[in-house]
Amino acid sequence: MRQFGNWLYNTFLANWMRRILTLLGLAAAGVLLYVFLPPIGEPDSCATGVEEHAGECIGVNGTGYAFGTPEIDKVARAIARENERVVGDKPHVTVALMLPLQPDIAAERKQLRSEVQGAYLAQYRANRAESTPLLRLVLANPGDAYGQQARVVDQLGAMARDKKDNLRAVTGFNLSLDATEKAIARLTHDLHIPVLASRVSADGLANPEKAAGKDPYPGLARIIPTNRQQADALASFHGQLKDEQTVLVKDERPHDIYNNSLAAAFSRDEDGPPGPKDQTFESPSITEQGDTGNDFSLIAQNICQSSARYVYFAGRPVHLRLFALKLAEVPCRGKKYTVISGSGSATLDRYLKADDWARLRGGDGKEPAVTVQYAAPGHPDAWDRELRRKDLGKRRPAYLTQPQQELRTLSELITRRTAGDIGPVRLGDSRTMLVHDGVRTIAKAVLLANAQTEGTVPPLKRVSDMWQRLEAVNKVAGTSGWICLTNAGNAYDKPVAVVELDPRTRALEFVGIGWPNGRPQPEDCRVPSDTG
Repeated sequence: MRQFGNWLYNTFLANWMRRILTLLGLAAAGVLLYVFLPPIGEPDSCATGVEEHAGECIGVNGTGYAFGTPEIDKVARAIARENERVVGDKPHVTVALMLPLQPDIAAERKQLRSEVQGAYLAQYRANRAESTPLLRLVLANPGDAYGQQARVVDQLGAMARDKKDNLRAVTGFNLSLDATEKAIARLTHDLHIPVLASRVSADGLANPEKAAGKDPYPGLARIIPTNRQQADALASFHGQLKDEQTVLVKDERPHDIYNNSLAAAFSRDEDGPPGPKDQTFESPSITEQGDTGNDFSLIAQNICQSSARYVYFAGRPVHLRLFALKLAEVPCRGKKYTVISGSGSATLDRYLKADDWARLRGGDGKEPAVTVQYAAPGHPDAWDRELRRKDLGKRRPAYLTQPQQELRTLSELITRRTAGDIGPVRLGDSRTMLVHDGVRTIAKAVLLANAQTEGTVPPLKRVSDMWQRLEAVNKVAGTSGWICLTNAGNAYDKPVAVVELDPRTRALEFVGIGWPNGRPQPEDCRVPSDTG
């Protein structure tokens, strides 16, 4: 009986021990799951300051994270090294570069690399040439087509308030879309953060000159000419074309304010009898062709039967490539065309495939069937070529020589790899040049804002107040030309490089300089009172 009792006791004790160990094991597993897996409903972390939302890594990072885009890996790590050098005892301010950082298309990944390289090279130069505070650079990903910009704007607002970050400006903005406008409006109007838009050219994303009321974007500056200014510069360069010589082809896809603004800019009054009516199409997205090829074939046939030889194209590079090819395919009694577009076409050659060049050359091989010209914000050959013009004689205007010297300094920095290995740098598409000039402009504004209190961090408004000081002696001699800002924060008479995609050489050829006002900037770059 005693043995049975011992057996019963031991069995009871063993069962309870198994249950306790099982519960302890489940508890331990729960702890591990809690530690290593995020709670249900919370986003995964991609990197410091970056979380996954809807399949994209959204947020702000300056520690070398490349957002899964291999093309910017080297330059992202170079930014991290420079940031580590900056963040120490010396005062510093943060500048955020806000761009979609996970593009699907190879051409867009390469142009993204150009933009990030431009920002880093400007940071590197500023930190070795200017007084404190130094510049810390961070990358801000608002998602595809700026679709998740609200999350990033929230982060940037917190960084502007945080004295460890001292965010003092946001730059970038390479797509003129409704979502881009919302981001800029909230940053400037609601959060009072200075914004310098380096690449968006839509007229609606600018403060109007001599506005009757308050600026829609207080604290916004921009260094690229608007679409209207680009159209004026192209008209000045070409001379006045007759209406019957031109036709407008425009994309009517909703929410793309670049297309709308460019179409409005090209819808200018021209002399002579009326030309053909506008030819419209609607693309499915910025990067998708959809059925546009069928539309372009029909549009090309109609243009062939018209008197137009110059085609104004208001659309994105993906669709411009397809339209140019369809236009070249239509047999039209040897008729040759020049397609004219805006600064968004600066990377068109990156979308062209190997056999596209032959199709654009046409049959006779002497003169291309279709030549594409566009208004580029800059070109590496511009200043050398302009200074060789015979009509200049012995004159060497400062509005040509100073940007020439600035471009040479940047080129030497790239060639010698003084700033480290940041991947292949290509200046021809103007993106590196323009984003570089934007960050240099911010650095100049921070320097001026800090002039009376050297060694401290200026407040946000003090930085944005400096936009209107950037003229005359305080102008910025950018690689893309002098940057002199109006009181509304817009670039005054900024030069435009007229660039041609030549199918014979497979190159972006510089053709000449166009000036929005029809004449070069004043020698002292002082903005006149009748601006606007």
